[in-house]
Amino acid sequence: MRNSLTDIAGIRVGHAGDERLGSGVTAILFDRPVVASVDVRGGGPGTRETDLLDPSATVAAIDALSLSGGSAFGLDAAAGIVARLAETGRGFCVGGMRVPIVPGAILFDLLNGGDKDWGRFPPYRDLGYAAALAAAEDFAMGSVGAGLGARTANLKGGIGSASAQVPDRPFRVGALAAVNAFGRVTVGQGRQFWAAPFERGAEFGGLGFPSPVPADAFSWPREALPGTNTTLAVIATDAALTKAQAKRLAVTAQDGLARAIHPVHTPLDGDVVFAVSTGRLPLADPVGDLARIGAAAADTLARAVAIGVFSATRLPCLALPAWRDHFGDQPG
Repeated sequence: MRNSLTDIAGIRVGHAGDERLGSGVTAILFDRPVVASVDVRGGGPGTRETDLLDPSATVAAIDALSLSGGSAFGLDAAAGIVARLAETGRGFCVGGMRVPIVPGAILFDLLNGGDKDWGRFPPYRDLGYAAALAAAEDFAMGSVGAGLGARTANLKGGIGSASAQVPDRPFRVGALAAVNAFGRVTVGQGRQFWAAPFERGAEFGGLGFPSPVPADAFSWPREALPGTNTTLAVIATDAALTKAQAKRLAVTAQDGLARAIHPVHTPLDGDVVFAVSTGRLPLADPVGDLARIGAAAADTLARAVAIGVFSATRLPCLALPAWRDHFGDQPG
């Protein structure tokens, strides 16, 4: 197992980015159309085609997801992913045409110091196409793709991913997060992570939780950096879910953001969680199994958030330190 979203069979992830731009795109491609839904908790979201993920909407499945920097400009990234999927004959059949279904969401990284003077058309469509081309089961974490220019209140943000077996059930869950939060992923200004109780091994340093809890743990970020807002996340499972059940999974998985980021879901955040079902394993107990999958998904998403910050590296255009720069040389 890779301890990543692609531990769910049939999922591939690709990144494309530009360090000069200070921004990028992450494409999540599905080998076959998958059932999906979404839950939005932040006060400032930017999304594409999320209405069709409502359980009452007609389209039953999607082909890919787009996560992008660039604020509203980054919504163009999904068009590049659509173009790549169209080349391979993917999409929802309408008469003689196939229309690839690619919902997406964006985070704000326009003020991170990168060169955003791109002229008439932003580069995100081309970055989306490149990310789709690069999609594979093995993919990088940290300052890549949609996490390239990401920040948190005190440290560089990034892409993190994790997976887990659902306890006492045959199902598996995987999570991916692009962490650009207004709040902190570490406990106060320290090196330990809010998600520490959920860590597996030493996937984000094995530092444990601070005891006693430092005085600044719950303090408001001292400086609200413009544009440090929004965590985008994808939860996937091999359990067979309906769109309504996928919606409930997305709602439950939002708890993972609350376990890993403080504060979270503020008016400044655009927090979005997509939930995806590849449908390989049927539920034996529709209520009990879904509850167990949701609990595992929330824990796994908390780990993915911490891994994203732990794995990030400094961006040349951004003065904010990466966790590795600030704490990596300190003894455990």
